[in-house]
Amino acid sequence: MSDAYFSEAREEMAGIIAAYAEMSADRVGRPAFSERVMAVMRKVPRHEFVPAELRHLAYIDSPLPIGYEKTISQPFIVALMTDMLDLQPEDKVLEVGTGLGYQSAILAELVKTVFTVEIIEELAADARKRLTRLGYKNIEYKIGDGSAGWVQQAPFDKMIVTAAPDLIPASLLTQLKPSGRMIIPAGIEDAQQLLLVEKDAGGRTRTKELIPVRFSTLVTSN
Repeated sequence: MSDAYFSEAREEMAGIIAAYAEMSADRVGRPAFSERVMAVMRKVPRHEFVPAELRHLAYIDSPLPIGYEKTISQPFIVALMTDMLDLQPEDKVLEVGTGLGYQSAILAELVKTVFTVEIIEELAADARKRLTRLGYKNIEYKIGDGSAGWVQQAPFDKMIVTAAPDLIPASLLTQLKPSGRMIIPAGIEDAQQLLLVEKDAGGRTRTKELIPVRFSTLVTSN
């Protein structure tokens, strides 16, 4: 498949994302995603972050398996989670769940530094190879329990969690800066909600349910 094929496929994917964004506007509170986010969704080569045998499916709006009972998220969900963070160019972002690195690449296009944590060593190593090959230099990597955050690099302006705990880990809330945002799926397997967590300037948090989702369970070391 040619670069032109993949470029056209990304444009089609972006159109589907925009349509879904409009349909979900009542739930998430915004009728369209920012042009910065949509530009990055059109740019980042999702086919570089899926197993080789699935490259021809890379731009359908669906999660795809990446091994170890994990998936790369549906493009609409990637765009939604990214947009809800209201990312700024100087932000320092924690990502919990590197997977094969697609969300990491999206973030790296939009912010100063991404700190990404993955508990499955093989996935972490594969993601790092893919992201390095594509030239991303503003990503720091850690193998470990993402529910514990990354204390040595905290606090963070924004956080994104790409696997679902039953409850929001207290350690992540602690490491979120005042006026920061976190996007996280949470809940039991058949009743997960995508949550937006906002911390005000005084350190108080509020949580908003956005849409029902189904993510892989957040693996911890406990």
